[in-house]
Amino acid sequence: MERIGLIDIGSNTIRLVIFEFDTKTGLNELLNIKTPARLSQYLTDDLTMNDEGINVLTKTLSSFKKVAKKFKVNELHPVATAAIRQSKNSEEIIAFIKKHLDVEMTIIPETEEAFYGFYAITHTTDIQDGISIDIGGGSTEVTLFKNKSLIEAHSFPFGVVTLKKKFFEGKNHNDKNAIKAMEKYIAKQFDQLPWLKKQHVSLVGIGGSARNVARIHQSEHSYPIGGVHNYKMSEENIDEVYSIIKKSSRDELKDIDGLSRDRVDIILPAVSVFRTLFNKINATQFTFSRKGLREGYVMKLISERYPKEFRKDNIRKDALYHLANEYGIEEESAEQRVKLAHSLLSQLIDFKAIDVTKAEQRLFAEGAFLYYLGSFIDSDSSSPHTYYIIANSMIDGFSHEERVKLALLASFKNKSLLKYFSNETKWLHGKAFDNIQYLGGIIKFVNALNISHTSSVDKVNLTEEDGQYTLYIYYSGEPISEEYQAQRQKKHIEKILKSDLSIIFTKS
Repeated sequence: MERIGLIDIGSNTIRLVIFEFDTKTGLNELLNIKTPARLSQYLTDDLTMNDEGINVLTKTLSSFKKVAKKFKVNELHPVATAAIRQSKNSEEIIAFIKKHLDVEMTIIPETEEAFYGFYAITHTTDIQDGISIDIGGGSTEVTLFKNKSLIEAHSFPFGVVTLKKKFFEGKNHNDKNAIKAMEKYIAKQFDQLPWLKKQHVSLVGIGGSARNVARIHQSEHSYPIGGVHNYKMSEENIDEVYSIIKKSSRDELKDIDGLSRDRVDIILPAVSVFRTLFNKINATQFTFSRKGLREGYVMKLISERYPKEFRKDNIRKDALYHLANEYGIEEESAEQRVKLAHSLLSQLIDFKAIDVTKAEQRLFAEGAFLYYLGSFIDSDSSSPHTYYIIANSMIDGFSHEERVKLALLASFKNKSLLKYFSNETKWLHGKAFDNIQYLGGIIKFVNALNISHTSSVDKVNLTEEDGQYTLYIYYSGEPISEEYQAQRQKKHIEKILKSDLSIIFTKS
């Protein structure tokens, strides 16, 4: 187990994130604190950081160093981006920090800053082709990737703080002329890169500005589940947020749910950048990735030490493995559940008793693996705990709809509870709902076949003769509890077959 502290010294905020990594539970965030330092405002006209800015930086790093020490981090990585990178006196700043705090500060080059954002996206989402954008306080990084491989990367010398300073100094945040001039400038900047034009891929936003846009939209629509990672928005959704911000007074902005108070005066430039780029690339959708520069930096660091970690072609499987370990799911029992579930489902499909898509089959296996994960908290309330944990957890590689379906499958107890949970989102209807019920029932039944966690059942074989169905269960050992539970839960299979089912336990 390792604890890594990362201090992200941005142009707008300075943030300390403490990560804990373990090969069994993956990378987890223990602490995330920030201060809106706005270092870019301390750059003079000749791009020298003044003494006031250096003092703000020193004071913040000193405080964060003490916090990191209390959390017993194994290593601390203070990394600086645009504000320090653009400073003519950056070397003097690094030397000053080293002398007074004994802290080695690293400046991340523009191309590396863009790369780490791309790395985080392609290792935590299922997006194959896209353009990423990370708007900081003093710079904006964009990348183009295809099949999760980096094709192009560029850093623009503007961010939300510098745009505000350039166009809104002494003006209201929604001044029409300032907005018009700013958006003309942004469009001209993007026109410099021919590879941005008409890509027709996902636009993936990372960083605090994108997070606030996603949260505002979720709040406006009373979004039913937690988390913004992998949250998707259309062009109309972005325009809606843009309109809300434009028509709101400064005081009204402070009351908008989802908008951080320290971003009230810089959120409009951010949304303008997103809208302009969305139109420029003819994007299919806007997706927010909660994992960005910081996560990408730490993930790359860890992957160099543990080459088997963070495989971009194995995101979902790794995420489920880590989640299962975090909640004490016994891997052997989970694999047994998946094996029996796969076998029984394929036989039901052969009998044309059920018709499910490949995507549903994949979620079915994943739900079987995580079944009743919530028993870690309280075995008597396993189902509701399982649903709420999975539905509201940030699980890499899953869309929000997939996450809810996974939660419904892994928590399945009966139809009435399924309806209750499903009603929270109202995303499932008709056949989609019926299939979740049938698949959840299969999982519950095969869970009964290993209720003692001894893996005594070797295989199952479904037969039909003259309209009568029989399920032969071949076992080794003594499946006393399994025999009893199988009889109790066979009703779930009978619903699928629309017929009675006889169960015969046979020694292998």
